Amino acid sequence: MARRIAAGAAYGGGGIGLLGAAGLGLVLAEVHLAKRTVGGGRAPIPPRGDGLYGLAFGRENPLRLGILGDSTAAGQGVRRAGQTPGALLASGLAAVAERPVEVRNIALPGAQSDDLERQVTQLLADRSRTPDVCVIMIGANDVTHRMPPTQSVRYLASAVRRLRTAGTEVVVGTCPDLGTIEPVYQPLRWMARRVSRQLAAAQTIVVVEQGGRTVSLGDLLGPEFAANPREMFGVDNYHPSAEGYATAAMAVLPTLCAVLGLWPETDALDADRHEDMLPVARAAATAASEAGTEVTGARAPWALLKHRRRRRLPATADAPPSTTASPQPAEDRVGPT
Repeated sequence: MARRIAAGAAYGGGGIGLLGAAGLGLVLAEVHLAKRTVGGGRAPIPPRGDGLYGLAFGRENPLRLGILGDSTAAGQGVRRAGQTPGALLASGLAAVAERPVEVRNIALPGAQSDDLERQVTQLLADRSRTPDVCVIMIGANDVTHRMPPTQSVRYLASAVRRLRTAGTEVVVGTCPDLGTIEPVYQPLRWMARRVSRQLAAAQTIVVVEQGGRTVSLGDLLGPEFAANPREMFGVDNYHPSAEGYATAAMAVLPTLCAVLGLWPETDALDADRHEDMLPVARAAATAASEAGTEVTGARAPWALLKHRRRRRLPATADAPPSTTASPQPAEDRVGPT
């Protein structure tokens, strides 16, 4: 099914086709109900984490990191800029690279994949600041707003292709498992899980085919949220807290470093960590069901399935908000060290 979606084919019998518009409409209704029941109010506007991180390594020759996507990428649910995914990833990347990292976060809460064209255009508008690497987190709103998955992955593939053509490396955090949302009950929990995992697998296929890498977010936060809901939820009790975002960032950081050549790369696969070389579609399906799994292209049509060891993120401070999309002097955009 993921291969059919990625190829843009019409739905076949079974799989996502069995759910139909009515089924997805029920999922959508339940998700909105969960937001009202769990959230108890509107999430605060996410702080802007744009700025220069890793000042201990100076200000010259920074790595440039772009962040695109929806509320997860924007960091909705926290109040401090240093707690957003972009800030967390930049601080970790600076520590590994021993270079400052400049962050530009274009992500928009509520965004669907069709907004990626606008986000990529804005990110690449200034050719003197083309990102070295870009992290994209997208997909949940596509499911809840019933965007056809063939369209969803087409928008994502186009965004990755544009970024790769511009010389930017790309890491995509695939669609999270919406079956972990509380309180969503059976059979809607099963339906939400199936749809979101199929989309995540299809996203993996198109991203790898365009030369990017993926990290499955899946139910990454599910066990942690269930065990420590007060710590892992943000102030709206729906979006992740600082600890929740740190958990996701720790899963993405090793792949972010690897794609920039800062992490040891080897073709040797660790069987004890369930690493393997599989056909792309099988690797995508496996990753969708195993949160924190990286998929990267190998010799076509094969892909490497990796479970990289996570690294603790350094402590961060806040970055000042960015009030303009145009370039500013570095001293006006300095953020966490």
